[in-house]
Amino acid sequence: QVQLVESGGGLVQTGGSLRLSCAASGSFFSINGWGWYRQAPGKQRELVAAISSGVSTKYANSVKGRFTISGDNAKNTVYLQMNSLEPEDTAVYYCNAELWDGSRGFSYWGQGTQVTVSS
Repeated sequence: QVQLVESGGGLVQTGGSLRLSCAASGSFFSINGWGWYRQAPGKQRELVAAISSGVSTKYANSVKGRFTISGDNAKNTVYLQMNSLEPEDTAVYYCNAELWDGSRGFSYWGQGTQVTVSS
C-alpha cells in the first residue's frame, strides 16, 4: 500500500506565496519522478511541474519563473514553491509519484490540496 500525503494549500492574496509538500510512504523501492498537477473548476487537469531523477525539471509555461519544484530523496518528499501567485493559479493541486516496486513501475496520486488566490 502507498500513501501520498499533501499539505500546504490555502488561501493567499495575489502576489503571495505558498509551498506545497507531498510525502510518500508505504511499499515501494524507489521514486523515479514526481509531478504536480492542478485542476480548476470546469477545466481539465494539467501538468504544472515535474522532476525526474532528482534533477531534470519541466514547467508549464504559465508558471515558469514563478514556481519551483524540488525533491528530498531522503524524506521521499516533493515540494512546489509557488511565488507571485495569481487568481488564475486557483485550483486543486495534486501530486503524482512514479514509483518502482522492484519489478514494475506504477503511478500514484495524492488526495489533492486546494489553493485559492484572491484578487
